[in-house]
Amino acid sequence: MNYKKIIFTLFFISSFFGVGFSQKTNPDSLVIGTADRHQKMMDILFTPTKVPIKKIGILLYDGYNTLDAMGPYHTLAEIMGAKTYFIAKKRGVVKNQRGLEIKVDSSFDDVTSLDILVIPGGAAETFMQTQDTATLNWIRRIDKTTKYTTSVCTGSWILGAAGLLKDKNATSNWYRANEVLKMYGANFKEARWVSDGKYWTSAGVSAGIDMSLAIIDDLLGRKYTESVMLDLEYDPKPPYNAGVPSKTDPLVLDMMKEMYDMVMLPMIEKEKLRLINK
Repeated sequence: MNYKKIIFTLFFISSFFGVGFSQKTNPDSLVIGTADRHQKMMDILFTPTKVPIKKIGILLYDGYNTLDAMGPYHTLAEIMGAKTYFIAKKRGVVKNQRGLEIKVDSSFDDVTSLDILVIPGGAAETFMQTQDTATLNWIRRIDKTTKYTTSVCTGSWILGAAGLLKDKNATSNWYRANEVLKMYGANFKEARWVSDGKYWTSAGVSAGIDMSLAIIDDLLGRKYTESVMLDLEYDPKPPYNAGVPSKTDPLVLDMMKEMYDMVMLPMIEKEKLRLINK
């Protein structure tokens, strides 16, 4: 339980008992109503998850997209009673795509089971993970125990390479999403997030927050989810109605696609050949 949850708990407990004490000396309808209201607040705060969630792990690797990992980390950490932490192939420093260093204390050898697994995306470094045997084997092993196996952005490419999205509906970052997911036998759906059984995938970068909120809603219901959204003050209002291909200026879309193609397309074509000849 983090410090914020401890503070909330103490606040509600002290408020509840304070009201209870007042009720003895002034049992009017207002006080009784207030006591009932505080009990309802406590019920929201301590809503039980529909399935036990104790361990939430976010995979990190050199080159991951920052918000892909940090958005779900911050959001899913709001699940009361669950431990949310980072995991890497080896303990030590992991760098994001811009060199930001995170010290990771848990390795593949340390973690043998999780309730929720989150795999962030990136660019070339993410594609390298699709061919990393140790990473794919660890994901397959962890998937055997998870209640939710999830990805953000191109993290779904890694899930696909692990063989976990075959014949599943899934989404990803917009860049060549249908083409890449089809390589791994998945059915691409153009959506902010997609759930197919226990497999939850989300579109690019910021969509990981929406998916995480949807998972919380699935586990704990609307009131708890609204409390998390308020804690995050999550009410996005971007300056333009854009951010997906269908809403983006065609010239901007072509520019971005060509930029990605310069780095990613040779790798994708090489992977296609490898899978064909496998």
